[in-house]
Amino acid sequence: MRKYLLFLFVLCIGWGTAFAQRDTEHWFAPMKAGETISGFEQALFFSTDSTTPFPVNIYSNNVLLGTVTVSKGSPQQFDLSEDDIIATDVADCFTVKGRGLYVQGTKPFYATLRFSVPSHGEIVTSKGKAGIGKLFYTPLADIRYDLDQDNFTVGILATEDNTTVTVSGYKPNVQFTNGTSGNTNPTMTFTLNKGQSYLIEGSATVTANRTGFIGAKIEATKPISVTSGHFTGNFANTSNFTGTDIIMDQAVPVERLGDRFVLIKGYGDITQHTEGAIIIATENNTEIRINGNPTPVATINAGGYYRVLSNFYQNKGNNHYNMLIETSKNVYVYQLLNGVSGTSNNQEGYNYIPPLNCYLPRKIDELGLVNVMPGASLTPTVKLNILTEAGANITVNGVTPPAVQGPYPVTGSTGWVTYSIPNVSGNYTITSDLAVTAGIAAGSGAMGYGGYFAGFSSIPAIAKSSGDCIPGLVLEVDSEYTSYQWNLNGTPIPGANSYTYTPTVGGVYTCTVKQGTCAPVVTPPYNAYSCLYHSTMDITACSTVQIKPTFTMNTTQTPVPSTVVITQNPANGVASVDPVTGVVSYSPNSSFIGNDSFKFKFCGNNTAFPDCEEITVNVTVPPYPVVKDQALTECYNPANPVQGIFNLKEAAVTTETGVTIKYYLSLADAQNGTNEITNPANYLTPATVVYAKVINNGGCFNIAKITLNVTPPTYSTVLKDISICMEDRATLDAGPGFTYLWNTGATTQTITGVTIGEYWVDLTKNGCTTRQYVKVYKNASPVVTGIDISNNTVTLTVGGGQPPYEYSADGIQWGSSNTFSNLPRGHNTFYIRDSNDCDPIAVAVTVPNLVNTITPNGDGINDTVDYSALGYKNELTMNIFDRYGAKIFEANSKNGYRWDGKLNGKAVPSGTYWYEVKWNEGSTEAPLPVKFAGWILVKN
Repeated sequence: MRKYLLFLFVLCIGWGTAFAQRDTEHWFAPMKAGETISGFEQALFFSTDSTTPFPVNIYSNNVLLGTVTVSKGSPQQFDLSEDDIIATDVADCFTVKGRGLYVQGTKPFYATLRFSVPSHGEIVTSKGKAGIGKLFYTPLADIRYDLDQDNFTVGILATEDNTTVTVSGYKPNVQFTNGTSGNTNPTMTFTLNKGQSYLIEGSATVTANRTGFIGAKIEATKPISVTSGHFTGNFANTSNFTGTDIIMDQAVPVERLGDRFVLIKGYGDITQHTEGAIIIATENNTEIRINGNPTPVATINAGGYYRVLSNFYQNKGNNHYNMLIETSKNVYVYQLLNGVSGTSNNQEGYNYIPPLNCYLPRKIDELGLVNVMPGASLTPTVKLNILTEAGANITVNGVTPPAVQGPYPVTGSTGWVTYSIPNVSGNYTITSDLAVTAGIAAGSGAMGYGGYFAGFSSIPAIAKSSGDCIPGLVLEVDSEYTSYQWNLNGTPIPGANSYTYTPTVGGVYTCTVKQGTCAPVVTPPYNAYSCLYHSTMDITACSTVQIKPTFTMNTTQTPVPSTVVITQNPANGVASVDPVTGVVSYSPNSSFIGNDSFKFKFCGNNTAFPDCEEITVNVTVPPYPVVKDQALTECYNPANPVQGIFNLKEAAVTTETGVTIKYYLSLADAQNGTNEITNPANYLTPATVVYAKVINNGGCFNIAKITLNVTPPTYSTVLKDISICMEDRATLDAGPGFTYLWNTGATTQTITGVTIGEYWVDLTKNGCTTRQYVKVYKNASPVVTGIDISNNTVTLTVGGGQPPYEYSADGIQWGSSNTFSNLPRGHNTFYIRDSNDCDPIAVAVTVPNLVNTITPNGDGINDTVDYSALGYKNELTMNIFDRYGAKIFEANSKNGYRWDGKLNGKAVPSGTYWYEVKWNEGSTEAPLPVKFAGWILVKN
């Protein structure tokens, strides 16, 4: 096979040596070969302009395959196994696999994938970061003929985890090799992680498959790399060329496209139309004009294509052909190439053609090992194609090309010219004082190949220099522009004027760049997201612990409860989320002691660019303190004998050190930490139960019960109040079983010789002291409560004291009778004592002179009853009653205590009358009533 790939033009940002495919990272998606093809040879080729050697790492499915060291003048080849990049089994399609390549270096470098099978070969040129994106329209050739092994193949490689890809827009009659069709499966959706890939294939033996998948739409949620083409196919527009060849290249996302292109023909035969181009639209009503002709050759819609035949090439002499393509909207242009002219065996290939742009490099350094193809049986013939601005001074490896090699004008454009340098080999550097881009076309008797090495950023675009998210994400555009201005959400960022920028917050970033006299250009937007911020939290969990999600990262966002999720469950407990509040709860398993951990994640309230944080919670579940219920006993409080004053700290509820003990009124209070006893060292209370909460350094607690007992006063049952005679002395006995302290100072059980009075003794037993009061009373003396005098007989009424009483008229002779008879008139003294045998009391009684007869005739003898002699007595009264008991007269102080035998001034009838004389002896405060009664005979 002979295949020539013409390097044309790609937007490369900046002056000097910064080009889109010259990058620090490159991706190569896999491809599907026909089942009958074998004998694969494949290798990666690396070159750079760096004079300082640096390593390049090669990965497949995130596994390191190897490392090479590359520098200027020392390009490297890294051989691959077939399975790293090429699949041959239908079962490897339409499923997630780990096939594909990712290469990474510390400095920018070029990377190409070169591969061959007998009679077939191809080169896929990496576009670096410019080759990854989220939206593609599938580039394929329009296959005109087929062999059994011909197919179309699309490989998709993810550059980040959790990338969802949707493929749509292909024709309903397309039939896939897994047995589905566009009718049964109008869309495909799958999810890939970084390094994983997905292959789509259809056989060219199905007529609808030859063009039905051209322009299929590929959308991804994160950047992907796409390789598409035919392994193998034939796009010749003539029946004279029926051979087949590998037709493959790496696609670019739509943001890298443009609307002006220059193509330089390869080795194909113009008359047989084995060369030309495929144009694929990304927008409706896209007009296509060729070589400056104002009349469109076609108008196509998004996903549609137009085949440009080779007759549009313009002959510039010396077998040098070029072509100008212009479109009204941005499009894909893929150049169709053919091998050495004059052979009927098709040697085909195609390459993405980048658009013309003011933003091109001035130097391409270096193209490495341009004439090397792994597995090639013959040394290929290679020519170098160059596109530059009109009037530019260029050199190739320091030598100015001769006139026969160019410059050649481009029909329809006065600003661009082309060159072709034949028979090149080894390494090449192209310099220019104006914009320049270059590539190679090569062929041998068996195969052809070519590649582009600059210009794939058709318009400036932002790429990641490092990192995937904020912090750590560094954005960049190429480093050779005249000026830069980074913008966040459309607003310029002060001071952000370098080719790189490190975002600090999520948002939509653009960069306004300017190159020389070119008009400023704003890059397509780049959505920068904050990383899932990782933090740690240490907690101690004795029981259920609740955590309110709170950002520890630098953000102004507020956590959204509905975003809180447990991302890693604990091994020794249960973690859950309240869906309303977002509060995370953790409960250790019963009886578990030790270390546990879990993770939870939450995001902020910026719906477009939420900050998210994942917290690793390191849990320590310490042992609970060991506690023991206790009891305290205190003596009663003298001020209130039912209470005691307790020092709760004296209760030995635990033997552990380094703990905190708090005291509470109830178990519920202890559990909840409410109503704490604030004076535990001096706690006044009746007998009760309180609770001690013992908390260790880990925050775990146990609760012990403290029973508080109040020892009541212990009184002597022996010691009681007593009474004695005034003249006697007493002995007080407090009884056994105490220690004693009397108010007399005595410390004995008994004290003697005490007189009447009040005493106390402090009785101490079991550490408690009770003060007991005792009184020594004077024995109550008998009290004369009444005296009745009848003639010369006196009867005493006595109360009080201690009966029985004894009576005496002389204090010597005693008897039990309270009546004394035959008493003389006048003053008499009587004595009374009770059974206490104390000194007797004495009472004086006057026996009045008795008058029994009056003759009120006025002779002055016995004319009246006269008791005026008793007038000094208290409350003295005298009443006269007739024989029927009716009161007829009262003698008092007004009538001199006399009665003259008259009633109302008239003499009463002669007869017997009764009288009663009463008075009080003693004081008015304690009167002693005396009653004297008798009869009187009145003679009128």
